[in-house]
Amino acid sequence: MSWYYDIDDILAEEELVPAVFLEAVNGVGLFESSDTNRVEPRSKGELPFWLASELQLRQAVSVSIPHCFNKKIREEIGADGAHVDLRSRCSYFYQLGCKIVQLIGDKTIGSLLLVAFQTRYKEVLIKAHTSASAMAPKFLSLLTNEETKLYEAAKSSTAAFKTWRMGGPRFKKALVLGRKRKSNGE
Repeated sequence: MSWYYDIDDILAEEELVPAVFLEAVNGVGLFESSDTNRVEPRSKGELPFWLASELQLRQAVSVSIPHCFNKKIREEIGADGAHVDLRSRCSYFYQLGCKIVQLIGDKTIGSLLLVAFQTRYKEVLIKAHTSASAMAPKFLSLLTNEETKLYEAAKSSTAAFKTWRMGGPRFKKALVLGRKRKSNGE
C-alpha cells in the first residue's frame, strides 16, 4: 500500500523500470535526443515506477522486470546474498520488489526477496551487535535503505541494553502512574 507522505515510498517509486510503449504517445518528451515529443509504438525506455505502473494500468506500456532483479543478481544472491552490493543496484530493493510483484505478477521475485532478506538479516544483526565502528562505513555502503534502518535500530537497541546492563535505570515510572484521579465531588 502506498503511503502518500512517506518519503521512502516516494523515493522507491522513483526507481526506473524498463518499459515498452504499446501505443504512440504525444507530448511525453522522454528522449532528450528527439526533436519531437512523440513516442512511437514498440519504443523502449526506462520510466519511474509510479509512471510505468499508471501507464500499464491504462495499457499504454508493458513493464518488464527491472535490472536489479535480473538473472545475474539472482545468482549472486543465491550464492552469497549477505555480501552482494544491493544499494548500488537499487537503494529500495525490497520496497520496489514488493511493488513490482504486484504489477508484473512474477512470483519468483517474491521468493528472491525472501531469500535475500533471510540471508542478509542475520548478517546485518551480527554486524550491528558486534562490529567495530571502523568497519561500519564499508558494511553500510552495501545495505539497502531498509537494511540500513534495521542496522541503526539494532545498534541503538544494543547501546540501550549496554546502558541498562551497566547500571542504568532499571525501571522507569510510567507517566500515567504519576497522575491522580479527580474526585467525583465526594
